[in-house]
Amino acid sequence: QARSALGPALDKATGTLLYNAAARLKDPKHLGFLVGYIARREILTDLQLSAALEYVRSHPLEPLDVADFERACGVGICVTPEQIEEAVEAVISKHRAELLAERYHFNMGLLMGEARSQLRWADGKTIKNEVDLQVLHLLGPKTEADLEKKPKVAKARLAPAEKQKVAVVENGDMGTETRSLLEQLRGEALKFHKPGENYKTEGYVVTPNTMALLKEHLAITGGQVRTRFPPEPNGILHIGHAKAINFNFGYAKANGGVCFLRYDDTNPEKEEEKYFTAIREMVEWLGYQPYAVTHASDYFDQLYTWALELIRRGQAYVCHQKVEEIKGHNPPPSPWRNRPVEESLLLFEDMRKGKFGEGEATLRMKLVMEDGKMDPVAYRVKFTPHHRTGDKWCIYPTYDYTHCLCDSIEHITHSLCTKEFQARRSSYFWLCNALDVYCPVQWEYGRLNLLYTVVSKRKIIRLVETGAVRDWDDPRLFTLTALRRRGFPPEAINNFCARVGVTVAQATMEPHLLEACAREVLNEQAPRAMAVLEPLKVTITNFPAPKVRLPWAVVGAGFLEISIHTQCSPQALEVLVPNFPADESRGFHKVPFHQTVYIEETDFREEAEKGYKRLAPGQPVGLRHTGYVITVQNVIKDVSGRVIELEVTCTKSDVAEKPKAFIHWVSVPLACEVRLYERLFLHKNPEDPSEVPGGFLSDLNPDSLRVVHNALVDSSVRSARPFDKFQFERLGYFSVDPDSEEGKMVFNRTVTLKEDPGKA
Repeated sequence: QARSALGPALDKATGTLLYNAAARLKDPKHLGFLVGYIARREILTDLQLSAALEYVRSHPLEPLDVADFERACGVGICVTPEQIEEAVEAVISKHRAELLAERYHFNMGLLMGEARSQLRWADGKTIKNEVDLQVLHLLGPKTEADLEKKPKVAKARLAPAEKQKVAVVENGDMGTETRSLLEQLRGEALKFHKPGENYKTEGYVVTPNTMALLKEHLAITGGQVRTRFPPEPNGILHIGHAKAINFNFGYAKANGGVCFLRYDDTNPEKEEEKYFTAIREMVEWLGYQPYAVTHASDYFDQLYTWALELIRRGQAYVCHQKVEEIKGHNPPPSPWRNRPVEESLLLFEDMRKGKFGEGEATLRMKLVMEDGKMDPVAYRVKFTPHHRTGDKWCIYPTYDYTHCLCDSIEHITHSLCTKEFQARRSSYFWLCNALDVYCPVQWEYGRLNLLYTVVSKRKIIRLVETGAVRDWDDPRLFTLTALRRRGFPPEAINNFCARVGVTVAQATMEPHLLEACAREVLNEQAPRAMAVLEPLKVTITNFPAPKVRLPWAVVGAGFLEISIHTQCSPQALEVLVPNFPADESRGFHKVPFHQTVYIEETDFREEAEKGYKRLAPGQPVGLRHTGYVITVQNVIKDVSGRVIELEVTCTKSDVAEKPKAFIHWVSVPLACEVRLYERLFLHKNPEDPSEVPGGFLSDLNPDSLRVVHNALVDSSVRSARPFDKFQFERLGYFSVDPDSEEGKMVFNRTVTLKEDPGKA
């Protein structure tokens, strides 16, 4: 086309413009229009071409307003060298003082940018040459000082406490945060269309009614961003859903919009009230409040009316093929595809009245999807009462039919879903346009997976049924209820999702990355306490308080004697322990320190080997927070030779030689149970037959749970409630389990203090 106007030989500049036009234009119907302007040399620069492409993208309907197009693209505008010289001179005059002070260290790009803003269609290279010339005239040639690199200004680093500031998000209002969620949700989110500009999205289908529908949509929403999180209420949310929650609620928040929580309750056979409750509870636990809580079933009447309209328009029909016949990508065409509209209307009414059994009739839509699937099902017969509508319906809509229409009803601007739904994008656009209703834009992103786990509902049910785990909230799983029970803070999960980011590619992450996020948050949130998992009794023979006879209780047959005081004796000392040693302004708690204390069995050895720094005969240690150093005087053993008690003396640390180590301890403690968790599966991909030929149930880690029944913890945690979190000094981060009861607390280890190098 260009050669017909310019002849066989094209210059390089014209060839480059033609190539860019063909490569960047998404809708080829306007290609000839743009080539004509390039061939006639009315579009001469890449800047003009970019403006032309944007204009075409923003005006999808024919015919284009030629005069408006030419104004928008600078056609016929000629910028003279004199205009460029005057514009650059004005900009340099404005910044003259800074230029003289900073000389060639001044940001010359600022001068060019301001000159370009005055002369939009001027050639960029000409402006740059003029800036260089006038700066040289003002400053003269570069000196040695000008050639030296400008020293970088060090950025102020936030204190650790500042990094972890978080708050509850309610659609858009967040109290404190370290960086915007839009910055965290990087990648694909930055390419999203603005509300009302759906037609600018690649692949979006524009019909003669599109612009009018978008205008009506904007009038209803006021240009507000609207997203939705649409879970099926037939299972518990998992870590992948946390990414979806953060993306949907976070993108709305970052753009001053709102997010709906919409239950996709179209399959009554598998839905239970406990799932509805748990889903909303988890959304709110992560710190989000939905703009509105809706259900697909809220719209059943409207969806049914639209199904009738679809049949009337010849776009849907009642089919009697069996489910087995239409499975897969190459099923035989339906012999009922071209049945008369009136017949399909009558049969669909019979479906609604229950005259067909389950599997005897479906309503199918007339389209072919991206993956080759033909005529997806819109309605099927199910004689199952619905938890909200009761026995009103015996036909229920499918995801392919329901999802886009519910988005349309709620005027969603960005329908964000994971990559496996990309094959349904064509049916999404097709159905809205077939009914002439507002059509949102579906955007797909890569889902988040974790190694060493399974998240499929069916597989988790199998784990529960076989007794491998207790329930959906077993702390070895990666459901959100399980993570909460294990003690993961919601902020850690949100931070993890933000670090993973939002990209088209699927993200498969190691669990230790999530654990690292938990450590960062818990280090700032979890107050310190002391606990002993394997207690060894230590009696301080010269304890600096009068000896009195105290009541004893022996816990466990054949177990080391554990002294439990009914109340703190006045003869015991009280030790102040900082809640957060790195920041003592956050307060202290009191811990009793008595003649009898308990230490970890592993903190004592009868012989101090090379490199061993803790307690041993002849090798004293300090007791954390007490100001005392203890020295072994006597080792007491049972008949089997096992050490059951140590007799020690104590010395004030300010007069004793500094010990090699300080160990934790408890005195007048509380008995508790501690549950220590490891990975549930042995292999990274337990569902991969090549890695685990015997199936995921054969890959269970026999050491995924170790229960310590007779651990001891200091009395400062006595009033803790389920899900309260602590750092047990030197042991890790722990959370109070809901199984706790009066007299016997239960703690779950969330993560160790440091990452196990073997897991990284």
